Amino acid sequence: MMTSNEIRQKFLDFFASKNHKIVPSAPIVVKNDPTLMFTNAGMNQFKDYFLGNAKPDHPRIADTQKCLRVSGKHNDLEEVGVDTYHHTMFEMLGNWSIGDYFKAEAIAWSWELLTEVYKLDKSRLYVTVFEGDEAENLPPSRIALKEWRKLVPEDHIVFGNKKDNFWEMGDTGPCGPCSEIHIDLRPDEERALIPGKDLVNKDHPQVIEIWNNVFIQYNRKADGTLEPLPAMHVDTGMGFERLVRAIQGKSSNYDTDVFTGTIREVERITGKTYNFGDSKQDIAFRVLADHIRAVAFTIADGQLPSNNGAGYVIRRILRRAVRYYYSYLDYKQPLLTQLVDVIAKQFEYVFPELYLQRTFVERVIREEEKNFLKTLEGGLRRIEDLEVKDGILDGRVVFELYDTYGFPVDLTRLIAAEKNWEVDEAGFQIALQEQKERSRADAKRITGDWISIRKDQQTEFVGYDELWVENAKIIKYRILKQKDQEVVQLVLDKTPFYPEGGGQVGDTGLLILDDEVVKVLDTKKENDLIVHIVDRVPEQLEESVYAEVDADKRKLTENNHTATHLLHAALRQVLGTHVQQKGSLVKDDYLRFDFSHFQKVTDQELAAIEQMVNQKIRENIKLDESRSISMEEAKKAGAMMLFGEKYGEQVRMITFDPSYSRELCGGCHAKATGQLGFFKIISESGIAAGVRRIEALTAGKAEEYINSHLNELVAIRSFFKNNQNIVKNIHDLYEENKGLKKEIEKLMAEKAGNIKEKLAKSAETYHGVILIKAALNGMDAKTAKTLAYNLEQEMGDAVILFGLKDGDKAQLMLTISESLTKSKNLHAGQIIRELAKEINGGGGGQAFFASAGGDNPDGFDRAFEKIKDFIPS
Repeated sequence: MMTSNEIRQKFLDFFASKNHKIVPSAPIVVKNDPTLMFTNAGMNQFKDYFLGNAKPDHPRIADTQKCLRVSGKHNDLEEVGVDTYHHTMFEMLGNWSIGDYFKAEAIAWSWELLTEVYKLDKSRLYVTVFEGDEAENLPPSRIALKEWRKLVPEDHIVFGNKKDNFWEMGDTGPCGPCSEIHIDLRPDEERALIPGKDLVNKDHPQVIEIWNNVFIQYNRKADGTLEPLPAMHVDTGMGFERLVRAIQGKSSNYDTDVFTGTIREVERITGKTYNFGDSKQDIAFRVLADHIRAVAFTIADGQLPSNNGAGYVIRRILRRAVRYYYSYLDYKQPLLTQLVDVIAKQFEYVFPELYLQRTFVERVIREEEKNFLKTLEGGLRRIEDLEVKDGILDGRVVFELYDTYGFPVDLTRLIAAEKNWEVDEAGFQIALQEQKERSRADAKRITGDWISIRKDQQTEFVGYDELWVENAKIIKYRILKQKDQEVVQLVLDKTPFYPEGGGQVGDTGLLILDDEVVKVLDTKKENDLIVHIVDRVPEQLEESVYAEVDADKRKLTENNHTATHLLHAALRQVLGTHVQQKGSLVKDDYLRFDFSHFQKVTDQELAAIEQMVNQKIRENIKLDESRSISMEEAKKAGAMMLFGEKYGEQVRMITFDPSYSRELCGGCHAKATGQLGFFKIISESGIAAGVRRIEALTAGKAEEYINSHLNELVAIRSFFKNNQNIVKNIHDLYEENKGLKKEIEKLMAEKAGNIKEKLAKSAETYHGVILIKAALNGMDAKTAKTLAYNLEQEMGDAVILFGLKDGDKAQLMLTISESLTKSKNLHAGQIIRELAKEINGGGGGQAFFASAGGDNPDGFDRAFEKIKDFIPS
């Protein structure tokens, strides 16, 4: 039986024999494309070729691409692990023709590979052909039908409608009819009863699509109409995991050697057994085997888990996995982190970036798991404290647990069932829908069509050498609407404006057309297209354009970009070569640099790093730029390369002293390090497990920072008569203040002791409960809490309510003996929420202690009276 590695290699070898150039996978995390968070199809990295924004070095390409589908149009997350063929991260084997071969060759080669190389049973294969669409004025795919009739019998050809057999990249853009290949993996007895043809595209788990040949012929415009493309292309995609399943004769993707190694490791770690079934335990095994791949590869490609955007998607996937092993494998400690090494070794020679960063990825995942396991424990405690009326758990409370605290809804449902509570599903769905609508409103983006002024022109970037150009021409423009604002985008045939990328912000400046001045507010890159964000559509679109970058801003930005390179090199020398860049932000007024390191950088290390960078600035090292060299040359030269970046065959190498700093970089830099003037680190912090962040300043901003601190020091000195040893003076003042605080606490404690006796004497008995209530003006919360504790210990079964006043601020503090929380079913957290209304505030807490804050101390007496309403007879 062929292994998955052999199957993958045979695909690549086959298309290499058909004169295809084999290229590496692009990162799974997408940059420079506002329409995508993740690579969700093999064609994403070639999008510019189909759009006509760039031309490939070779018109025939093939690869295996890491893809992720969990959000947006391709939202399969909740199906993953439940069925046998959906995945989050998957490999897409693909071959492409950019204006070269078309339907005949694509169809013939796909059939040859499947039946002659992989030896799949022809009788189990079915193909689909687009039947046409009258409403869109789209004809049937006659050429595809003709080619398939040469290879398969008529009863193995299925005609598909626009939904199944017309592929579109998105709401706009390249599209065209497609022809799929499906395989029937059912046992012969089932095949004899129902023909496979009747189950194609019917969501049957054993009759599945394995290959899709897309014939890109049209462009979908913003108004919904179609226009023919000037050149026709082939875009094919074959799901690797499904293909392996078919070749290895398995009934589930998870039974193939793509996943069995991970499943065996989960069995070893948990002591549980995978039984190949549909139980929650078996689903948990499949969820883990799938999700660890998505999480590990996205982190290796530079996307850390976070609370927004792509980072939130990764956090969701990770937390879904934790939820499954926590609930169904009864495993209560980090598990995913233990699987990274298995995945890294499995893909070492396919996607080596994970293997090279496996220690870092393990640490990030471990911390994420630990944090979410704490969230789960905290959520369980919150559920215990919930107020449930008539056995119904409020849907909005369930949503709050999910949205605010990250507590999984299905886990809430399980716990509710155990307690015989009913979940208000309608209320939950309403709250969920309201949140979705808010998110859609925030993210809504309406993109207009490009309006061409000059066709078939490419953009030339000249900004490394020039900050202004004359006689530029407008190629095209369009208007976007986002969050009720219009954004005008404009493309020039040549431009000095650097588009945001590599951490460096986009240039701003001016476009001058005759006597018309248009402001460039920002510059972005969409795939390989440089897009200028301008304040309005120029009136004179045919005029020559004088384009000028804001030179002062660019120069300062260059300083900071060069500083990140000097900083990166210093970090590796001082901390070690394990340091890798994990992100950056380079602006004109400041820089931010994220890097892998597993502990806080000490003050001594920061001083050494800063000193090293400033030494290199003083050396005034000249910029050595190799603008276009081969990747092989760059590797031989020892250039630093960043994980998660997509590099072409030709790269740009930036060197500041070959023995110190040499990196691949597309950004703008100072001509010599002396231009930076001075470098000052202003903060160092941790932003994620194993990731630290340094923020720093250069040139004038660094000087301003130093001067402001010196001025502050002068001001502090002026407070002391003897200002020669300012550190000692401040230390002495601090110690004196600390001593005075202790004296105050001592006096407060003595005061509380005196008050305790008076309060004990003032206690009343109400429905068999000792009740103490008092306003304690001038007492701090810490002392009051200690007083309440001491009273409760002395008095026995007691309810103690204190009111504390501080100016216009009011605080209520409620203590209930633990025995009363059970015998009388009293809950301080629930009671305090009601009492807080009397002081115009809110609060909460545990069953035995809770507090509330407000702004109406006059309400204390009403609260003292109201407390009796909650003590049952």
